[in-house]
Order: sequence, then structure tokens, then C-alpha cells
Amino acid sequence: MGKEKPLIIIGGPTAVGKTDLSLQLAKEINGEIISADSMAVYKYMDIGTAKPPLSARKEIPHYLIDIVSPKETFSIKQFVDLAKQAIEEIRKKGKIPIIVGGTYMYIHALLYGLAETPPADWKLRRKLYKIAENEEGKRKLYEELKEKDPLYAEKIHPNDLRRIIRALEVYYITGKPYSSFHTNWNKENLPLYSHIGFFLIRNSDSLKKRIINRVWDMIREGLLGEINRLLKMGFESAISSPQAINYKEFLPYFKNQATLIECINETIRNTIAQSKRQIRWFRRYKHWHTINLDQIKTFEAVELIKKLYAHF
Repeated sequence: MGKEKPLIIIGGPTAVGKTDLSLQLAKEINGEIISADSMAVYKYMDIGTAKPPLSARKEIPHYLIDIVSPKETFSIKQFVDLAKQAIEEIRKKGKIPIIVGGTYMYIHALLYGLAETPPADWKLRRKLYKIAENEEGKRKLYEELKEKDPLYAEKIHPNDLRRIIRALEVYYITGKPYSSFHTNWNKENLPLYSHIGFFLIRNSDSLKKRIINRVWDMIREGLLGEINRLLKMGFESAISSPQAINYKEFLPYFKNQATLIECINETIRNTIAQSKRQIRWFRRYKHWHTINLDQIKTFEAVELIKKLYAHF
């Protein structure tokens, strides 16, 4: 860190307007953007993840977008390692790193580090794998994980046995949810990076309307075609994972188990629920600046951030 200028962090719920603001800000301050979005890392998943358009990414370099196949797993540790590399690369260019996203566990782990998890307990692990020898046992373990650590269970696929067992193993050894090791506050409660954080919000009805409009926009932009291509490429397990909002809700439509309107409504419900979780998390950062984009225009918010950053 030393005398280096602080990072700028732009967080907030889905559909609040992070992308537009961050692109304008990057142009104004000679910045480059590091995406903190757990789904944007996946290739071929563009519309449902609301990635910035290619034209914008050509103008303003973006990092941690389109870096792994949907068949690959991507961990919080991988994000932290790659984000650190990106920060160094951006700073070497003499530019300002701007971290943008709604995946709070990524942002928190980058700022405060990952707590060390205990080593494997092979006796316990074998016992858990024994339970998982049949489908009923697998379901039982996943249901137990949902009870013990709902935050982590939400992030992984019900068939991801390796992660389910590791999470339960850590819980049995420590008595703490596995997700708690991904959201570490170091002993001094100090961040690893000097930074200035901005929490973008909107009024409740306004955000809900934006979420509804965004889901319908995705349909018009070809989301169903994108999902169909992903299915043909063999990525069903990836788009059925709990975190794959805007994808998993439409699988019943492709299997003739639900109407398109039912799937759209389910997507809207899940996205609204996700936005509430994001809002609850980002409110923890008492030192961040809150910006209500219903009260000021995006260009005014950019000017405010520039002013605050200049005095940091």
C-alpha cells in the first residue's frame, strides 16, 4: 500500500445502477474496473449476468469477466488472488482500481482477508462420504448444510458433494459456519487495502421497478436463446446452481414444467430477495458513503465521488 492512492469500491444491490456509474467514473478519473460479480466470471453467460457491453469493456478495461467455463468452479480465494493481481497491474499503469459489484463475500474477502480453515479430518470426512453413498444421503447432507450454513448452501449446487462435505466438516470441527471463514475481519478490524467505499441505493419501489424492467429487458435481449445455447453446450448444472439467478428459474420452462410468465415472475421474486440480502450486507460498512441514485443523477454522483476521493 504505502503512499498509493486508495481503491474505490462501488457496491450495492442488483439493478441499482452500478455499471453506468462505474463506467462514467472510470472515464473521469483514469480508472479501470475489477468486477466483483460471482456470475460474471463465467464465459457464455452474458445477458443473464448483465455484463457491461463489449463496447464499454473495450473503452474501459475490465478484469475478472469471462475467465472460466461454466463447468469450472470458482472460489472466493481465486477471486481474491486474481483481484490482487489486477490491482497491481492497474496501479503499474498509473491508473486507479475501481472494484464494482454486488457479491459482498468477494469484496469483503478482498478487503479483510480469508480466515484460515482447519485441516482435513479424514475420519470425519470418510464418515460423511459414507452417508453420501446414495441419493437420499446426499440430499440429507445438503439439507443439513442449509440448516447449519444457509449462506454457503445458497452459493453451491446441491450436487456439489465435495464442497458440501468440506463445509460440514469445518462446521463440525469449529462449530462455525464455513461461510464465516470467507468473511473474515482481521484482529485489528483494519482493511488490508486503503479504500473508499460507496454504497449505492434507491428507494424500495424504484429498485423493485428497475428489477422488473431489467428482467423483461433480458427476455427482449435474447435471454431464452442464451439459456438454450448453454443447455446445448452441456452447462445445465451450472445454470441450475442456487446463485444462477436469471438462469435457473427458466429451466422449468425448457422442460415444459412451467409457463414463461411463471418463470419470469419467479426470477423477479428471486432477484428482489437477492437485492435485500445485498442491502443488508453493505449496510454493515458504516464507514462507506451511501448514495441514493433516486435523489441525485448519476453524473452528480460521479462528481461527488471524485470530490470525496480527492480529499481522501
